[in-house]
Amino acid sequence: MTAVTQEAGAPLGAAPPPGDGSGESAIVTRGLTKRFRGGQVAVDALDLAVPRGSVFGFLGPNGSGKTTTIRMLLGLVAPTAGDYSVLGLPLAQALPRVGAVVEGPAFYPYLSGEANLRRFDAADPTARGATAGRRIAEALERVGLSAAAGKRYRNYSLGMRQRLAIAAALLGPRELLILDEPTNGLDPQGTREVRSLVKEIAADGTTVFVSSHLLAEVEQMCTHAAIMRTGRLVAQGTIASLRSGLVVRVRVETPDADDAARVLGALGLADVRRSGAEVTAELDGRAPEQINAALVGEGVAVRGLAVIRPSLEDVFVGLTGEGFDVDG
Repeated sequence: MTAVTQEAGAPLGAAPPPGDGSGESAIVTRGLTKRFRGGQVAVDALDLAVPRGSVFGFLGPNGSGKTTTIRMLLGLVAPTAGDYSVLGLPLAQALPRVGAVVEGPAFYPYLSGEANLRRFDAADPTARGATAGRRIAEALERVGLSAAAGKRYRNYSLGMRQRLAIAAALLGPRELLILDEPTNGLDPQGTREVRSLVKEIAADGTTVFVSSHLLAEVEQMCTHAAIMRTGRLVAQGTIASLRSGLVVRVRVETPDADDAARVLGALGLADVRRSGAEVTAELDGRAPEQINAALVGEGVAVRGLAVIRPSLEDVFVGLTGEGFDVDG
């Protein structure tokens, strides 16, 4: 998106003062729908609320409507029905406060990272040329690319390319940062770098909206999430609230499985299950250390005891009855 003029002394990428009338939500959609020619419904009556200051995971398998939704929010695609609000402002006023990386970075391969950012910044009619050098240097430092500023883009790793794209989105102060699949195709190191960067940006007060099909990444990175399936919203809320509807279980590893099952049943734990040397049951708010003490007190040899909390994949399966196909 376009950059905005940065006031002297303002931290690069930090959120500017909220727009008037923006309220508690950075993004709100009401019945947002996109139907393409031929009748395909990519997004179907989406009601979304993204709290300010959150790291919001927009989660769903590939083809579930995530990128189409982002394109509508940025004014790149017109909705068929419904409406939406970004930062509580008319879209033309909101966009200068928004940084975005949609469908992967695209830069000139024979230019350096710094030179690419200079061209990106020069194309922004709202950016001040007099401050370009400082803002670009600060953006590169922010994403950890200062040492590689003069390196040609074609020699960047995938993780470095993604970080350069985020730097381009942070050339001015941002109230909202939208990232479309920012860890897609990255190796574990690149994934950790992007995850850490997103958390740092959010800590400065910027709302971060992250689309992903990687369940584990959303769980580690985000405070809130919405789950999409075939264009429809399945659920949304804090990560904790999404998990809260599912049962937390305790798992005991022991050579005395029969005795362990008996003790767990005597403690009043429900749905006790045995599989080989493993026994599980619903935790039902019991303290794990009390369960362990009861097992040991009854002479059960405990090799391991763990609390098994539901994952976002469990939430998705519980809501839809389907597995989460991360490959498509």
